[in-house]
Amino acid sequence: MAGNDRARRTRATWLATLERHRHDFDGPGSDAYWSPRLDAASRDEIAAIQNDKLAAVAPFLYENSAFYRRRFDRLGLAPTDIAGLDDLAKWPVLDKSEMMEDAAAHPPYGTYTTIDDDAWASRGWMLFSSSGSTGVPRVFRYTHVDREYWEWANARAMWSMDIRPGDVMMPISGFGPHVFVWGATVAADRLGLAVIPGGGMDAKARAGIVDRFRPTVIACTPSYALHLGRVMQDMGLDPAKSSVRTVFVGGEPAMGIDRTRQRIEELWGARLAEFYGCTEVAPHAGGFTCPYSGTSDPVFTHLSEDIQVWELVDPDTRETVPDGTRGLTVCTSLNSESSPQLRFLVGDYTTYNRDTCACGRNHVRAMGAFTGRADDLINLRGIKFFPSQIEQAVRAVDGVGDEFEIVLTTDAGGLDVMDIRVEHGGDAAAVASAVADQVRTRCEVRCTVAVLAPGTLPKTEFKAKRVRDRRGG
Repeated sequence: MAGNDRARRTRATWLATLERHRHDFDGPGSDAYWSPRLDAASRDEIAAIQNDKLAAVAPFLYENSAFYRRRFDRLGLAPTDIAGLDDLAKWPVLDKSEMMEDAAAHPPYGTYTTIDDDAWASRGWMLFSSSGSTGVPRVFRYTHVDREYWEWANARAMWSMDIRPGDVMMPISGFGPHVFVWGATVAADRLGLAVIPGGGMDAKARAGIVDRFRPTVIACTPSYALHLGRVMQDMGLDPAKSSVRTVFVGGEPAMGIDRTRQRIEELWGARLAEFYGCTEVAPHAGGFTCPYSGTSDPVFTHLSEDIQVWELVDPDTRETVPDGTRGLTVCTSLNSESSPQLRFLVGDYTTYNRDTCACGRNHVRAMGAFTGRADDLINLRGIKFFPSQIEQAVRAVDGVGDEFEIVLTTDAGGLDVMDIRVEHGGDAAAVASAVADQVRTRCEVRCTVAVLAPGTLPKTEFKAKRVRDRRGG
């Protein structure tokens, strides 16, 4: 009974802390920022908010999550030992493999969230999942409290993209348990947008809706934005002359892959805006673009520091690296009743800059945006590279189609080899040579290139699956 009392008290304290820091919750405070107090906060003000939330979230996790309680006890830490930013180093980075093990041992929900069956039954909102590289499902149950904070956080981010009342948004997704398009859709209500649902139909039907009902914003993955634009062209419609002025993407890297960014913006005659995040530290966009994100060199992504703590760690030691040094993203989420997480390894490579942005924000920026998760890293004969580097190489060759595949196999001699499949209607030998040269230049690895007729490769309906790893053990 005492444990239940502590759980209730820490939950009440945590929710009161969240409420204390939710300024301009119901609507925008200015034209420049949804919440001037938060979006334009100084570095000292951001740190004060983070410290206040950390002091409340650690006891909340200890009393309401068996997973976190076991981890605290195993590390010999009391929840009061994590009372602010200076204490985070005491808590080793949390890898998703620990969550996978917990999910396997405690199906179906695991014990890493702070919502039990009773809370889920009484005020549950939605379940999201993330499978990871091993396929072990990790599910996250969120409440209506989370929904409200998610709407607010995502509305703030979309406001920075110059999305305003009067815009008409078309979210394009199968609306499965994936956070990006759901997050954009619920935020649209907080923004006062009209919404045209884009689920449950094929690309031709969606193209017809774009042409007939004239949305100004489409929300989808980058690969689907390319696919939909090409379908429109095949139908005799020019996406660059459509009503769409913002292509709003998430779920895959885009801003950080300049050839992809350029291809989407030229195809649609619209600006590209991006959400960055992951299911584990939802519900809210962790990263977002501002009007200056795509005009600077390098491009960058803002990270919301009043609702999250963002660090970079060395990929080998998992120790924090200083700003300006490349590392893997680590997030402590501070905006959720159901799934606050301490130092979760999101695992994207980038560098941080905390100088004031031209938009006036002091929140940390990921310079170069994001080009791939460490989980996606390909190791071919000791040479490591990301699929996004192959994407840059493929898109650098004129006339190559939007779809491509990376096929990894082991030859008869036991050597791992890579074949890249692209589409092109011209001289196959010349195209293959050009793509191979680009790959060798960007990744320092040799490959074979198969040039297929346009329309051969499967088209992307949500997230593109570019890598087919068929290597033997």
